[in-house]
Amino acid sequence: MQGPEPLGYAHVHAAAAAVADRLRTSLPAAPVGVVLGSGLGAVADHVLAQGGRAVDYGAIPHFPVSSVEGHKGRLVLGTVDDVPVLLMQGRVHRYEGYSASSVVFPVRVLHALGVRRLIVTNAAGGLGEGFAAGDLMLIEDHLNLTGDNPLCGKNDARFGARFPDMSDAYTARLRQVAFDVAAAQGLALQRGVYAGLLGPSYETPAEIRMLRTLGAHAVGMSTVHEVIAASHLGVEVLGLSCITNLAAGISPVKLCHDEVKETATRVEQAFSRLVLGLLPRLA
Repeated sequence: MQGPEPLGYAHVHAAAAAVADRLRTSLPAAPVGVVLGSGLGAVADHVLAQGGRAVDYGAIPHFPVSSVEGHKGRLVLGTVDDVPVLLMQGRVHRYEGYSASSVVFPVRVLHALGVRRLIVTNAAGGLGEGFAAGDLMLIEDHLNLTGDNPLCGKNDARFGARFPDMSDAYTARLRQVAFDVAAAQGLALQRGVYAGLLGPSYETPAEIRMLRTLGAHAVGMSTVHEVIAASHLGVEVLGLSCITNLAAGISPVKLCHDEVKETATRVEQAFSRLVLGLLPRLA
């Protein structure tokens, strides 16, 4: 999937140049970026239906390609209410065999293409009191429990400082915008801490009890590395989780990926309305 050397600054800018060439356009100065998680690609479909353009990940040099169902694997450029947007319709994960450096490569490419504000989304298991499948949760903070960090190794100062601050990784100002938009839409929005684990196995009931003790409200297998890389780059981040199932020991049924996709499909209208309402406010 990649050689022994991590993908660096030159690889990122080669990929960004290839995206611009494939789209045959001068990219806008500061598009809002969006990473769309499992089963949450309807926003990209909407942008494409409004005249957006797409390039498959496989056509971009060095770009990782997802092997997980529910991740289409294409980069979409378009506008929402005249605001330029760049959307990742699908992501890759550490459990697919990619290194942490490869997982965050797309975020670095988005930054090279001008993105300075980023919405990251995911499908997650709910552990918060009163959470139910189908809820949307605003991520206030995260626990990186993957055992890895995309910034390990030699630091390239062109990406950011050696020791980036993470105290406002999920930008407080953007979180307030999200609450305002949700309230205007009459949409209930949970809030909480997202725990990122390696996967691909779902968590055991004992692990869920541990996560609750640590203060987690939702758990998944993505997002935390992307947010670390975005913070390193100085990108403002807004995080949203779609609670697609209750976690092990809470749910009365066994967990499976089909349940994740089915719930994401059921709530995609409300989710899409929220994201489409947010994008013009983040320009």
